[in-house]
Amino acid sequence: MDKKDKLSPDLVGVSGEYFVAAELSKRGYIASITLRNTKGVDILCSNSEASKTVGIQVKTNSGSGRSWILSKKAEDNFAENLFYVFVNLHSNQRHPEFFIVPSKVVAQYCKNGHAEWLNTPGRNGQKRKDSNMRKFDDPDEEYLNCWDSLHL
Repeated sequence: MDKKDKLSPDLVGVSGEYFVAAELSKRGYIASITLRNTKGVDILCSNSEASKTVGIQVKTNSGSGRSWILSKKAEDNFAENLFYVFVNLHSNQRHPEFFIVPSKVVAQYCKNGHAEWLNTPGRNGQKRKDSNMRKFDDPDEEYLNCWDSLHL
């Protein structure tokens, strides 16, 4: 994809949501994309009997890096039945990859990672300024295709 053909951030996000919903459906789950004004949940997903439901927050990047940017809210946005699915679109070069992570793991990772970042000197050794940005990454692919962790 040429630079001029690059997807806008909004389309990257929407693409990720639809890819996740399609993958869940392919696996026999009932997946419903929520309205844009639903805070913290992009997809509601249940087993085929509708006896268990989870909420899914989708974060998508257009490349193949195993790193996603989140906001400070990720530190406090966790529940037993809430999961993140991080998506790599790979710039349309191959099929997307999915990383399924419990929200509690993401919250702790963001909190610890940000604290470590703040305590590490910045350029020229100066103290870093706090930010609302957080980062989650999975370079070792620990959560790659862990669909069973949804426990549906």
